[in-house]
Amino acid sequence: MPLIKRSLAVLSLLVGLAGCGGDSPTSPNAGLVTEDLVIGTGATAVAGDVISAYYIGSLANGTKFYSSYDTGDPPITFQLGVGQVIQGWDMGIVGMKVGGKRRLTIPPALAYGNQAKGPIPANSTLKFDIELVSIQGK
Repeated sequence: MPLIKRSLAVLSLLVGLAGCGGDSPTSPNAGLVTEDLVIGTGATAVAGDVISAYYIGSLANGTKFYSSYDTGDPPITFQLGVGQVIQGWDMGIVGMKVGGKRRLTIPPALAYGNQAKGPIPANSTLKFDIELVSIQGK
């Protein structure tokens, strides 16, 4: 698959439009777990920033469904906190520093809820290892 089509397919997989995630969370974190693997030394991501990141996505059982490292795709770029990606990413990347690596464990309500998305079954808890490579304008 050409690089641009593959990148668009991956981006569409991550897009989380309002209401797409099924049940709405009842608390600010709603079961989101963040674990800093490497603390970066660059600028800190805040809602509204345009960020670029590499990532590995897997199901809770460890089955990998995507890795930007394996495909050679460029990092995903999006505006943080405005619903361009799943809620778990919008919430879990805030506070990361450029150069940092963070593991997010995202419950279904902050991912795709009761909807299956490609290789991701409905009601899946997702794990993402994210490497923040840049924040535009900082």
